[in-house]
Amino acid sequence: MGNAAGTVRVDSWIWAVRLLKTRSAAGEACRGGHVRVNGVRAKPAQGVKVGDEVRVRVEGRERVVVVARLIVKRVGAPVAAECYEDKSPPPPPKELTGPVGIRDRGAGRPSKRERRSIEKLFGRSMR
Repeated sequence: MGNAAGTVRVDSWIWAVRLLKTRSAAGEACRGGHVRVNGVRAKPAQGVKVGDEVRVRVEGRERVVVVARLIVKRVGAPVAAECYEDKSPPPPPKELTGPVGIRDRGAGRPSKRERRSIEKLFGRSMR
């Protein structure tokens, strides 16, 4: 895939260094405008070379990496980490993001047992 000019497709490289889980997700991120190479929106087939800055928005967080090595095949996480220099800002602390999906007991939808007692209270039949 790498050509004589020493470039690799940006979608392929993002997938190979494990910034995104699938090659198609990397292509979608490019088409959706979530990938920038040297500050310019990148199309999936755009080439990246050593020294380019790649910015990828992943799950609401921006990853900023500088290309250190060009690879086309997906590799293990320790090897992938050697292929780029991570310049990303640190993730927000857990206290600011807040817990997700935790409710007080009894809040939310009634259980089947609770629903039956409510129906009994109001004198409604099940069917």
